Amino acid sequence: MDYIHVKDMEFWGNHGVFPEETRLGQRFRLSVSLALSLKEAGELDDLNKSVNYGDVFMRCERIMEGSPVKLLETLAETVANDLLTTYKGLVEGCRVEVIKPDPPIPGHYKEVSVEITRGRFS
Repeated sequence: MDYIHVKDMEFWGNHGVFPEETRLGQRFRLSVSLALSLKEAGELDDLNKSVNYGDVFMRCERIMEGSPVKLLETLAETVANDLLTTYKGLVEGCRVEVIKPDPPIPGHYKEVSVEITRGRFS
């Protein structure tokens, strides 16, 4: 299995459980990994046999900066479903990590995140 990784994309979104999160917004980071065969794309030098990274970014941006949701889990599922549906027949699996660097919870930590894997991913 081959992989395309788009790591640490940064977005501003109004997601969260607390009213101030949806009102003020906050930073989010997102990393996605797509499992697919890149053999034909590499041999033919043909983007139509692969996934356009810029398109992946724009699709993720639309979701991450779009309508507010409460949970990171919802964002992760929405991104995974969108990518698997868009690239059906090409992408066999998708790993999505949604990172919230500054959640409004007490304590000292680097960040919180949710990571999901959907589809075949070996």
